[in-house]
Amino acid sequence: MIGKAIRLERIMNRESGRTVIVPMDHGITLGPIAGLENMTRTVDAIVNGGATAVVLHKGIVTAGHRGSGKDLGLIIHLSASTSMAPDPNDKVDVTDVAEAIRLGADAVSVHVNLGAKNERGMLGHLGRVAKECNQWAMPLLAMMYTRGEKIKNAFDVAYVKHAARVAAELGADVVKVMYTGSIRSFRKVVAGCPVPVVIAGGEKMESERELLEMVDQSLKAGGRGVSIGRNVFQHKRPMKMVAAIGAIVHQRKSVAYALRLLNSK
Repeated sequence: MIGKAIRLERIMNRESGRTVIVPMDHGITLGPIAGLENMTRTVDAIVNGGATAVVLHKGIVTAGHRGSGKDLGLIIHLSASTSMAPDPNDKVDVTDVAEAIRLGADAVSVHVNLGAKNERGMLGHLGRVAKECNQWAMPLLAMMYTRGEKIKNAFDVAYVKHAARVAAELGADVVKVMYTGSIRSFRKVVAGCPVPVVIAGGEKMESERELLEMVDQSLKAGGRGVSIGRNVFQHKRPMKMVAAIGAIVHQRKSVAYALRLLNSK
């Protein structure tokens, strides 16, 4: 599908074959948290830092649209839930591929919580979206998490590699999962998934080095980039943080180099 290949190049750097995605879909889940009050300003910062793409909900596309400057891939998120819900892990579909196309999307994303009470509904949604994406030649990013009563450790490689494989089996073009904590374990995740795997950033980290080391290790294990939100847009210098992550992802610079870049004037 040449259309899907062309769109994938807007969210995956064609030269490095990797990506720096900044998800900013947190407004539905958590409200206007720090870093997301002024979307235009935040988007400007991450674009100037060199981000490949952003993830937004449909109603925020206008607020995040700049009208000038560097290009930026747009991924429209199709899933949602709020922290106020009886079960925040139950994601529901809030738009579809056709609407995302009308909004100018280069890709769409779906969130699935394996192990959650409504896993069945979320898997059904992922399958339907994958079918629509094939009809429209639209790339699909599957955000796969393991959350539920049976999940003792969401970072366990047995769960994470299963989650990544589920996404590939159902037709995702790129899979987002949690980093499993070591190069050796994450290699198992990548080895079992025939489509590109990127890592989530998770909760905001206190240590910049810790974050950058996680990015570096995931790439050494065969990962194809990152999808990091709060650790970017809530950083005191989001533009510099994106640039530091990008130096590791696209240029394969060292963590030490990235830290110097992050702290430069």
